[in-house]
Amino acid sequence: MTGSGRLLVVTAVAAERDAVAAGLALAGPGVPGADLTDAAHPGSGPAADVVAAGVGPAAAAAATATALARAEAAGAPYGLVVSAGIGGGFAPAAPVGGLAVADAIVAADLGAETEAGFTPVAELGFGTSQHLPPARLSRAVAAVLGAAYGPVLTVSTVTGTAGRAADLVRRHPTAVAEAMEGFGVAEAAAAAGVPVLEIRAVSNAVGPRDRAAWRIGEALAALTAAFGKLPAALEVDPEHD
Repeated sequence: MTGSGRLLVVTAVAAERDAVAAGLALAGPGVPGADLTDAAHPGSGPAADVVAAGVGPAAAAAATATALARAEAAGAPYGLVVSAGIGGGFAPAAPVGGLAVADAIVAADLGAETEAGFTPVAELGFGTSQHLPPARLSRAVAAVLGAAYGPVLTVSTVTGTAGRAADLVRRHPTAVAEAMEGFGVAEAAAAAGVPVLEIRAVSNAVGPRDRAAWRIGEALAALTAAFGKLPAALEVDPEHD
């Protein structure tokens, strides 16, 4: 990793935070250890901090920016930020229980909806619609984790109908997953000049909302396993693709 080599992992809720921390602990001595904190009081462990920021891109951006600023002020900046947690997977690329790593972190519902369809905010001329993780690093992480690799979509409203899922696939045909925080984390990381990744464990298929079909426990276990394997992949320098 770049900079000090310290890692900041941002999740939405405590269950995801704890799953990530358990995985980092399983990685063994000599690799990042997790400091379990909340978004208001990010930790300052020697190698890795994990924060539960809250749900949605706004909460994620605020918590990430706060953690990055505090670390910089303390003279111990982070070298990499990872948005992590569970999310929906686009079948068949990312099945339930599997993993997804972003090659692009996309704001999928930030823009304008008209009779002619959806126009992303970037096409409106008001900013960016996506952030690109370091390609060499994200590819290496996907390979180590055996994860689906492609765009991960950030939405403020979770997809719950077949029609909405079809529309997202039409606009983002190579998307592998959907979640609610990645773009917010990426916006804050970009503002601070810190590289970012997004890793998702798939708890449900993107489409009609069916709570009975969700596999949250399985997805959290996959998240733990992923972060147990992550440190080896992070030996790749994210600044050099």
